[in-house]
Amino acid sequence: MRGMPTKSEIMDWIADNPDRATKRDIARAFGVKGADRIHLKRILRELEDCGHLERRRRLKGNPGRLPPVTVMEVREPDADGDLFAHPLEWKGEGPEPRALIVHGASGSALEPGDRILARLTVVKAEGHAYEARPIRRIARNVRKILGIFRDGPEGGRIRSVDKGSNREWRAADASGVRDGELVEAEPIGRNDAIGLPAARITAVLGDSGGSVSLIAINQHGIPDAFGNEAISEAEAAKPLGPGGREDLRELPFVTIDPTDARDHDDACFATRDTDPGNPGGHIVWVAIADVAAYVRPGTALDAEARRRGNSTYFADRVVPMLPERLSADLCSLREDVPRACIAVELKLDSRGNKLAHRFTRAVMKSAATLSYSDVQAARDGAPEGKCADLAADVINPLFEAYLTVRRARERRQPLDLELPERVIALSDDGGVRSVGLKQRLDAHRLIEEFMILANVAAAEELFARRCPLLYRVHEEPAPERLDALREVARASGLTLAKGQTLLTRHLNSLLAQAKGGEFDELVNLSTLRAMQQAYYHPENLGHFGLALRSYTHFTSPIRRYADLIVHRALISAYGWGDDGLSPSDIEGLGVTARHISETERRSMAAERETNDRYLAAYLSNRVGDEFVGRINGIQRFGAFVRLDVTGADGLVPVRSIGREFFVHDSGKPSLKGEESGLELSVGLAVRVRLSEAVPVTGGLTFELLEVEGRTVSQRLRRHGSGGRRRRTAGKRRKASGAGRGFERRR
Repeated sequence: MRGMPTKSEIMDWIADNPDRATKRDIARAFGVKGADRIHLKRILRELEDCGHLERRRRLKGNPGRLPPVTVMEVREPDADGDLFAHPLEWKGEGPEPRALIVHGASGSALEPGDRILARLTVVKAEGHAYEARPIRRIARNVRKILGIFRDGPEGGRIRSVDKGSNREWRAADASGVRDGELVEAEPIGRNDAIGLPAARITAVLGDSGGSVSLIAINQHGIPDAFGNEAISEAEAAKPLGPGGREDLRELPFVTIDPTDARDHDDACFATRDTDPGNPGGHIVWVAIADVAAYVRPGTALDAEARRRGNSTYFADRVVPMLPERLSADLCSLREDVPRACIAVELKLDSRGNKLAHRFTRAVMKSAATLSYSDVQAARDGAPEGKCADLAADVINPLFEAYLTVRRARERRQPLDLELPERVIALSDDGGVRSVGLKQRLDAHRLIEEFMILANVAAAEELFARRCPLLYRVHEEPAPERLDALREVARASGLTLAKGQTLLTRHLNSLLAQAKGGEFDELVNLSTLRAMQQAYYHPENLGHFGLALRSYTHFTSPIRRYADLIVHRALISAYGWGDDGLSPSDIEGLGVTARHISETERRSMAAERETNDRYLAAYLSNRVGDEFVGRINGIQRFGAFVRLDVTGADGLVPVRSIGREFFVHDSGKPSLKGEESGLELSVGLAVRVRLSEAVPVTGGLTFELLEVEGRTVSQRLRRHGSGGRRRRTAGKRRKASGAGRGFERRR
């Protein structure tokens, strides 16, 4: 007897004997008899489920073209809203082809993830080789699994990367997959099968240990590879000359960015206003890279930029909106290199009020590429290097103008949040070397205020010219969020006024009460959470957080598609060329606004989750250590705690606090033990012990030790996940009845 054949042996035999591939033929060829035939049947079913065999036991081939009728999977729509489908499995040479779905009666309700049987027609078109006409839908939105492959003595396992999940699947076929690789899979077989559910690996995405950000990129579907056509367009681009542009090369513009910045899309220059009618006034210039000259409507570059919506920033990489040829070269305002720009000249009075502005399409040349820290040192009287030569004529005038703008800001009273921004520093091998606080300097505030001025000028100019554009909108907080903030303020011994029209100065009063105290960070975070998220919209709905009637984004077209749209609007409004807003741009403004608002949220979530994973990795060797922090969230299932030093967030599960029943009051919010009276609410200082850190998901679990300096008794505290004490029907009734950032920094 030969013994049970392997999957590879079976596939090799079928390839050599395509006409003799029944189960009986295979069993006879390998000498499989008796009860072993049941095991053989299971192997053949797994090969079919994994897509290696067709139901008639034919080995799937490796053609260079797709058959005229085939099974396809629907993917996410592109920036124009067109749906495309990809073959369920492709083993031909080169990248897998894609097909544009030509909607008929069967295709009108298709969604990403659906599987369809489609009739294909070969076409010669940009970006796709086929048109697919759906015949019927085979399966609706097949669930995808993203996980880490682990190879163990019991075979391959796929462990979920979702936060709070400890699910595992048995890898039905993991040939060629290495331990630790990030994989995409889909469940196969029945849900009620005994043992671990099985999943088929559909794609190997890379080494999860080599880049934590890779998990977030794939989990959120962030495009991280440019199409060949977009790359070709970028590589073919040439530097633009001064022809037809205002020449600003004699003005000593400087760029001020983080030390490690690779793209520089804004530069500024300031001087005293010589107009005798404006004593003490200043002229401030803000020059922005002319990305619209390179990324024109209807091009592959434009489609890619719109699809991404914005650049996404991680500790180990940037996923850019534009190819490097543009983002780090032709559109970057590099030192001593002439660059095309769209600039605005701002006339300010001695109190920082904007008296007038003027936009121009120009050419400029940066006098220096400076960092925030170097500029701040020069301002503080210790200039070094290039800053020493520029301190008197360039840096000091910038700060003089900024001081007047700051006074205008103080009168306007925008929301004055001061949140510590934590910086994760990585070692050469990708591990976390340190977690520190980002220094907040006047040099940062200077650039922020000048960019806000330029954005306001763009919004006002386009509004006055009745030109379509995308506004940056921020609405007032919802009443229920304000009630939650008032509860946090009350618990912290502070006051937020009630019963009047809410203005940002009321919130600033609360923040001022907390400033420098033990509740400073908590109140700032709670105020931020009370805010609505800002978004893009074709209508001017105002910006609550900045206390502005009109606002847009104009100053970062290298990394935000909204800014590119505003640049095109200015080009159209001034008649500067044929690369302004296209008819399709104008017609699709509403769709574009929704799309890029969603891509911004996608990037924010991916960046936040990646930082969570880095922090979990950083703390993973400190399981058992004690930390201090504050409760910053309450849910029915437990309390969320933010650690003071690292800013890491983790969960104290309610099941780990005590065997008694804890009543959840969503109005406060709070958790209160029915027997002990222990009450947990937002803002309380706690001491916790780290009981679990899972770098793959970013999950941290804590054990509660102290609340406001009072020890949680050993009797109350418990370990493990033992069952909750039974409670009466009356207690059940009692329990059931108890009920973001508005602007991203660069």
